[in-house]
Amino acid sequence: MASGGHERAEERVARYGAEHKQATKRRILEVAGHRFKQDGIDGSGIATVMKDAGLTNGAFYHHFSSKEDLVANVVAEQLREQATQFRGRPPTRAGVEQIVRDYLSPQHRDHPSDGCPSAALLDEIGRSTHPVKQAYTDGLMTIVDDIAARLAPHDPPSARARTLNAIALLVGTLQLSRALADPQLADDLLQQGIRNALAALGINEPE
Repeated sequence: MASGGHERAEERVARYGAEHKQATKRRILEVAGHRFKQDGIDGSGIATVMKDAGLTNGAFYHHFSSKEDLVANVVAEQLREQATQFRGRPPTRAGVEQIVRDYLSPQHRDHPSDGCPSAALLDEIGRSTHPVKQAYTDGLMTIVDDIAARLAPHDPPSARARTLNAIALLVGTLQLSRALADPQLADDLLQQGIRNALAALGINEPE
């Protein structure tokens, strides 16, 4: 009996250790995602990220082999979160329209650290290594395939190209709106971007 109880205690300790490590890793990914989108990947050092997470620099290497490894994991996690948010919309064309309107909203534009990883990080991802680009490609295509399935339920691959085109329009419009100094011009751009994206997706706006 004593031996069995000892083994169960060891199992509980091991399980707690694994769960604690996973929770710590999730915390690092969360704060790194916000920091990267706020200050850029190049502008965010490991020391800053770990300070944000309330951890020491030495703890970093218990979870990631390098900053590149962190970036790839952050990109993947950010896109997983975005895909989950999008899946919270109705699985219909109306749901896709909601996604478009939310994406090109002033609130999303004005809070980049809480928003889309593509709009905040795409230029740096484009200059990153293959593992980072692969993490981005895999995550993005999950989103593309989800939207395409709503647009063409019986043949999702047929809607892949127009979905990618629409995402390019959304990301570029949001980036440009963030860069404009004229608030009214920036708002007008978002509204035109909504019309352009819906047209690219083959979704007619309500009268």
